[in-house]
This record gives sequence, structure tokens and C-alpha cells, in this order.
Amino acid sequence: MNSYDVAVIGSGPGGYVAAIRCAQLGMKTAIIEKYSTLGGTCLNVGCIPSKALLDSSHHYEDAVKHFEEHGIEIPGDVKVNLEKMIARKQSVVDQTTGGIDFLMKKNKIDVYQGLGSFKDATHILIKGEKEEEIEAKNTIIATGSKPSSLPFINIDKERIITSTEALKLKEIPKHLIVIGGGVIGLELGQVYKRLGAEVSVVEYADRILPTMDAGVSKELNKVLKKQKFKINVSHKVKSVERNGDEVIVKADNKKGEEVEFKGDYCLVSVGRRPYTDGLNAEAAGVKINDRGQVEVNDHLQTSASNIYAIGDVIKGAMLAHKAEEEGVFVAETLAGQKPHIDYNLIPGVVYTWPEVAAVGKTEEQLKEAGVDYKVGQFPMRALGRSRASMDLDGFVKVLADKTTDEILGVHMVGARAADMIAEAVVAMEYRASAEDVSRMSHAHPTFTEAIKEAALAATDDRALHV
Repeated sequence: MNSYDVAVIGSGPGGYVAAIRCAQLGMKTAIIEKYSTLGGTCLNVGCIPSKALLDSSHHYEDAVKHFEEHGIEIPGDVKVNLEKMIARKQSVVDQTTGGIDFLMKKNKIDVYQGLGSFKDATHILIKGEKEEEIEAKNTIIATGSKPSSLPFINIDKERIITSTEALKLKEIPKHLIVIGGGVIGLELGQVYKRLGAEVSVVEYADRILPTMDAGVSKELNKVLKKQKFKINVSHKVKSVERNGDEVIVKADNKKGEEVEFKGDYCLVSVGRRPYTDGLNAEAAGVKINDRGQVEVNDHLQTSASNIYAIGDVIKGAMLAHKAEEEGVFVAETLAGQKPHIDYNLIPGVVYTWPEVAAVGKTEEQLKEAGVDYKVGQFPMRALGRSRASMDLDGFVKVLADKTTDEILGVHMVGARAADMIAEAVVAMEYRASAEDVSRMSHAHPTFTEAIKEAALAATDDRALHV
């Protein structure tokens, strides 16, 4: 039986990063993955493939709608080859997961393919092509999450689908009904909207992106409606039925009236649930709470002192980069170091176009906490860079403490917001004031000038270009 200092169950961004950091710190490390490729949901059926399709569909939309304005004329019709688009997406996935294989070899991490299941707190059974058993002084649970559904929905994976199936459709839907106006539903909805589908979003809350700042939610709602999305908020879905190639969704609107949506595909994107199936956690003395999450303390330690858990399978935002931070945190804790994670400074991003990104507190949270704050906001359309690229929608909003001027939150909608948010994370990590950021030179012309201008607006209402 092989024996290890650390075994990691699950090879998503949290798991594989934890394994690499453990190996870097001199621990003999194994990683266990039940699927044939490493990388978990994110690399195989999540972040990476969805971005590949978002990029491809964005190129198509530009060719159809915007090239002419740029003086680029394409003779004949521009056509979508969905099969080729999906194949390109898969090649991106294959390259990325192959990169993880390389990193495991480079760091001398033993990879086991099969379902990892606890025999006890220090022994793990691996059920793959053959059954193996390994011994691990410490174990990190990184088993991730799976798409959630609603109890009355039968996901047939053909017409009533999750994000996994939406990444490999054989045809462009005529009418895609998206249940859930969160990140996944809006991103995949936009992919197929660009390719020619009619898209109807049905959301239970009173706005899309209900966990983000209301201002960004309102702005993206306005932009998506301009893009001809049909957005239905405050709608409680009560039935989803398939009749041949047609899907019928019935919901009650906010007045309690029944509304019916008919389409050829229905994407169920109502969130994700922690995945611990087959883990046999109780054999190791690991407690799972009533929400299906592995319970952990502030050190990400479970109820079994030598077993830790990270990522989607524990409390907190289900984000790949949050899982990565936790993976490094646990590895360094095991090495006797004293790492730290500030969960308030883990950014959230929506990869629609325009993109949405945020870090820190929302206005709603600051009001609820009774914090006296000030707001600086700057529209993207006032930037020369935005006009040059015709990306005029959106804004940057900086929230700062009214007394100390410390930045408490930054929220943005606009081109490249996903990349720009890192500036706000750095500023807040170092407890910068709005004035600090406003006095830093930003290259011209760039989209990031909107951050400087919003910081100027928050400092003393002195933005320069509005």
C-alpha cells in the first residue's frame, strides 16, 4: 500500500492547486480523480469551455453586426458552423487539462483515477479500473459541486438541460428558455442569443444577478434588453414539461398569474450543490451539514483533525479562484505556516459582454450594516478607449468610507471588467483610499481610466471627464 503525507480527493482548481502547493512544500502527495481528465468542473464543463464559446460567439456577432461600421466588408453571408465551434471549445479544454497532467508530473504528484472513498480517517479506497487502497496522513476534500435543479424538474439532458449539456448542443436553439438569471444562465444565454436563438430568462428574484450590487444588476438588465433578451423577474417556476421537441415552462408572475413559456430547449441554471456522493465521509468522522456541505472551521479543518475541505464542497462562494486560495491555504497550514484569506476581497465576475465584476461590499450591504459611505461613479461611454472600440455600455462605481475614504467596494459593468477588477482587489488588499487610487497615473487611453475617474468622483466629486 502506498503511503502519502497528503492525499487530495478531486482535481478541480482547488484540488490540483492544493496538490501542487503541498508538493512544492516537500510533502509526498497523491491526487484522486474519478473522471478520465483532470481539472474538475471548471476546466472540463465550466469556466474554460464557457469562455471559449463566449469568445467564439462574440467574434461571430462582431462579424455580423459591427464589422461593416469598422469598414470591414465580408462578401456573402457569415455563417455559424456550430459543430466546428464546439470542436474548438473542446480543443481548448483538451489543451488545458493536458496542462494539468504536465503539472502533476513536473511536481511528482501521483495521480489515481477512480472514485475516492474513505475507509477510515487515514485510508482511502480508490474504485477505478481496479480497486486500490492508499494511506494518507492528511487528506484534502476537493470534490466540488454539481448543477442543482428544482424538485419537479426532470432533466433529460436532451431538451431540458444543465450547463454541461448546453456546452455541446448539436444545434442552435430556436427559443432557449433559461431558468435562473444568475451568472451561468446569463453567460450561456448570451452565447446562444448571439448565434441567433431567442432567449427568455425566468428568474425567481426581483432582479437578475440578485447577489450582486443592485446598480450593476440594473445596468446589465438594460443592456441585455437592448440585445433583445426577454427577461422575466419575480417569476416562480412551477412546472417544466417536455412534449416531443417542445418544452413548456409554467410560472407564476409577481401578481400570482400563471405565465407560460414555450421553447425547444430549457436550460436549468438555478445554482449548484456540493458534491460528496460516494465519499463515505462518515467513515472518516467527517460531518456534512444539512445543506450537503462539508463542515469546516476557520482553518478549513473538518470534524476529523487530519482532514481538510476546500472549494465548492464547503461554505462560501462557488468560485474557482476561491477554491485555489483555499487549496494554497491548507497546504501552507499543513506545512506549519500561518496563511490568511480575506473572503471579502475575492472578486466575482460575470463573463457576458459587457462584463460585470465586483469586489468588497455592495451598497445594500453597507446600508444594512449602517456604514456611512460615499459613492463615485463614472460612465464607460465618457472614455476615449470605449468610443474607439464601440464598447460604450456600463460604468465603474467606487464605494468609500465617508470618514476615512477607505475603499469598501468596487462594482463595474463594461468591456474588460473581468481583468480590471484586479486593480480594485490590490487597492483594497492594501487598504487604499479612493484618493490614493485617484492620484495614481493610469495609461491613456485605457478602460482602467474609469477606475481612476470613479475614485476621483468618490474622493470629492471631482471626476475630470464628465
